[in-house]
Amino acid sequence: MAARQPRFNQQVLIDTTPLPDDIPKVSEIGASSAPLLSASFFIGARCKPYNDDFMHCKTEANGTGEVDCLREGRKVTRCAASVLEDINKSCLEEFRKHWQCLENNNQQLWQCRRWERPLNNCVFEKLNLEKKIPGAPEGETPVHLRKRQIFAHSIATQ
Repeated sequence: MAARQPRFNQQVLIDTTPLPDDIPKVSEIGASSAPLLSASFFIGARCKPYNDDFMHCKTEANGTGEVDCLREGRKVTRCAASVLEDINKSCLEEFRKHWQCLENNNQQLWQCRRWERPLNNCVFEKLNLEKKIPGAPEGETPVHLRKRQIFAHSIATQ
């Protein structure tokens, strides 16, 4: 056995340095992983230009993107918050059913197709945002639109 006694640091370190005034202020989204996953494709659809700007900035920053790209990151956060706010206003019941299903099924999208379809339809009708899976093969029915879900515990119904 080792002669050295273990030492544990239980302090929480918080940087209290305020951000510069030229970086716009933004509130945190305040959502857990299930609502964010449920809305992620809609966030991607509406916020694509901001996400692309942020990723371009991080690529150009060569490892210092955490500091240099705060302005772009804040725009992404504001956009994502606006999507969640609009979904909550327009499709709250469908949204809640879908993210609660994700919460109860270990974030497995394929288990929640039954609740996903009404959410997708509502968001498309009321917010004009469509779910598109990046990198999905052209000419094939997207997985979330298939009538028969092979791995799901229950049959997805319209």
